[in-house]
Formats: sequence, structure tokens, C-alpha cells
Amino acid sequence: MTNNEQTPQEHTLDQSLMLLKDGYDYIFKRRREMDTEIFRTRLLGQPAICIGGKDAAELFYDTTKFKRSGAIPKRIQKSLFGVDAVQTLDGEAHRHRKMLFMSLMSRERLDDFMELLREEWEAAAKRWEQVEEIELFGESQELLYRAACRWSGVPIEEEIVRERADDMGNMVEAFGAIGPRHAAGRRARRRTEEWLEGFIMDVRAGECKVAEDTAAYAMAFHRDTQNRELDARMAAIELINIVRPIVAIGRYVVFSAIALHEHPQYKQKLADNERVYRQWFVQETRRYYPFTPFLGASVIHDFTWKGHEFEEGTMVLLDIYGTTHDPKLWDEADQFKPERFEHWGGSPFDLIPQGGGDPYTGHRCAGEWMTIDAMRIGLDYLAKRLTYEVPEQDLELSLSRMPALPESRFKMKNIRRTDSAVMS
Repeated sequence: MTNNEQTPQEHTLDQSLMLLKDGYDYIFKRRREMDTEIFRTRLLGQPAICIGGKDAAELFYDTTKFKRSGAIPKRIQKSLFGVDAVQTLDGEAHRHRKMLFMSLMSRERLDDFMELLREEWEAAAKRWEQVEEIELFGESQELLYRAACRWSGVPIEEEIVRERADDMGNMVEAFGAIGPRHAAGRRARRRTEEWLEGFIMDVRAGECKVAEDTAAYAMAFHRDTQNRELDARMAAIELINIVRPIVAIGRYVVFSAIALHEHPQYKQKLADNERVYRQWFVQETRRYYPFTPFLGASVIHDFTWKGHEFEEGTMVLLDIYGTTHDPKLWDEADQFKPERFEHWGGSPFDLIPQGGGDPYTGHRCAGEWMTIDAMRIGLDYLAKRLTYEVPEQDLELSLSRMPALPESRFKMKNIRRTDSAVMS
């Protein structure tokens, strides 16, 4: 028996439609059925290997065995990441470009962003008091977009601020979608790239002044490994890759709201031990709710792992959702239990909703720390600084919808700031 024959395999012509049907659960469902951390299948007309679990995540982030170049389909580059963006690079080119992003994530700059974000939450809360009902998803995307623009040096156009924020959100919406939702994401990317390309050119020409510690300045004047300025369109793409992920935190804001609504006992626990419980709650929200379904790479050269052969050029998908819900890693994995993080070891390969490994040297999201801090601020408002009612609505999260979001987008009504919020 060959090593390939030892690897569980789906006997099918192509599973692309089933991947869209099962969504987040596609890999995890088959891993459970086969009782395996690895299986072979066919996706997008080519052989593919699906892996999941802590050991598999550690393997996946070994840059001597896997590369991103050529592994991310063009349809995703043309909607979510941008063509030839940092997520698609490898080797020295990736490390050089990634340090550009990491240089913006100093503690001082993160603190600056959080202060701006608090200001936007407070301004939004004041607006919400004047209306009967809001849709939290759209509102949180807008306030995050405003904070992101102020922090990164991107101009805010008040007359179309919601449209710009929605464009950032629609790029995320296009992932895992076909038809109108995907087309809307591609149109949003074209509009945004054209707008920010012009902005980058104005910054370079001195017609638009931005602070030197901002992402806009960094992208406009970044030089590659050959000491060349980025093409203006590429600089715009990477600037989008700063703002868009911040806007995407709006999904975690909604997930936090759902968690508080469905587990109201945690409001008191947050009040009694805010600092500790808030961190646990944020991490459990990231673990429990569906954010990233899977990530892809391709094999650099033939190798064998645990008796399974990986052939050069083969597409490999890492089961992100399944790894964060793996009962071998998480006790009562299907339950929302923030207390589990009291004794969590902090491994870079089990809690991987935004990727695994080292953010400085690998492909883990550069903005993960920002996401966690931003979620803390959102949770502070939802749990302590606001009172509100949650009207009857459909809050179900379908795992077949990528990215996941409740149909109602989480409606809230009769919103009021608490005394502590008004006085602060």
C-alpha cells in the first residue's frame, strides 16, 4: 500500500459545490466522519488535501513546505485581498512587505487607534439615542471605518461615508459567495482601488498631506526589496488591507452582541471581574463564532508528514473553523464558555480564527492584536455603557453562508447610554 492510499480520500470528480453548500463545516464534517486530521479530495478541478487540528496548523505555517503564491484563487484576490497583495507573497518579498504592516502595529499606534475608536463609539451611541431602532452590523462597520480612516490617514467623505464603509464590507461579503454578492464585492473593490490610487498619487505629489506615522504615508512611500516604490495601485491595495480588516471587526461586534443576548449571565460576571472576564469573553467569541472558514497554500516540494505524502504543487486547505471547534483541543467545544481561557496555554496553533503561527515571520494576521483590543471596546459598550432592547429577530448563523452573519444583522432598539457612559 502506498502512502497516498493510506490517506482517507473522497471518491468524487469535484467537491467545489459541496464546499459552498457545507461552508465552514465542509472540512470539519469530513474529518469527523473519517476520524482523521487529513483527507484528499478534488476542488476547483484539481487535487486538494484538507488538514485540520493543532499539529496540522503547525505544519501549514512551515514556510519551507508551503507557499501562498498561486494558492489564492483570482476570484478571491479580485474581491477580498487584492491582486498580488501581501497575503499572496512568499519568502523575502513577503517578509519585507509584512514588516511594513507590523511597523504600524506598535503599542503606541494601537493605543492611538483605540482612543479614536472610543470616540466613534461614543458619537455613534449619541446618534442611536435619537432613533427608534438600529442595525448593529451596518452601524458598527461605519464607526470602525471612521476610526480606521482617522487613524490611517485616509480622508473621510461625509456625504458618502456609509457607502465607503459598505464597500469595505462588501469585499469581505464576496468571500465564499457566488452571483450578486460576489459581483458586488468586485465592484466595491474596483471603486475603492481607483479612489485610493488617486489619493496615493496626490500624497506623493504633495497635494494631500498625511502624517508620517500613518498607514497612508507608509504605503505611499514604501519601497520593495529592490528599493522601488510600490505601484500606486498596489499601494492603494495594501492601504485597503489596513482599513478593510478593521471594518471586518464589525462581524465580531455582532457576535459579541449575540453572545451577550444568548448568555446574559456574563453581563454580571463582566461587571464583577471586568478585566479578566472581558479578555476571556473576547477570546471565546473569536473561538466560538464562525469568522474564517479555511486558508489555502500550495506545496513547495514533495515531503511526507505522519505517513502522508504531499506532492509539489498540490493545493492544501487548513481547517480554521474546525480547529477552533476540535473537541480534541477544546473541552465542550460546541459550548460558549469564556472560562476555558483561564488555563489556556496561549498556543499559536489552536486558537487560530485569524490564522496561526508568528505574525512577524508568517501569514498570521498582522491586525490580530488590534482586533482583540477593538473587541474589548465594543464589548464595554454592549455590556456596560449602553442599555437597549433586542426585538424578536432571526439570529441564527448558517455555517453554509461564508462569511457568516445573522439575517437580521442584530437589531437593537430603545438605546440609551448609561450614567457611566454619559459622565465619562
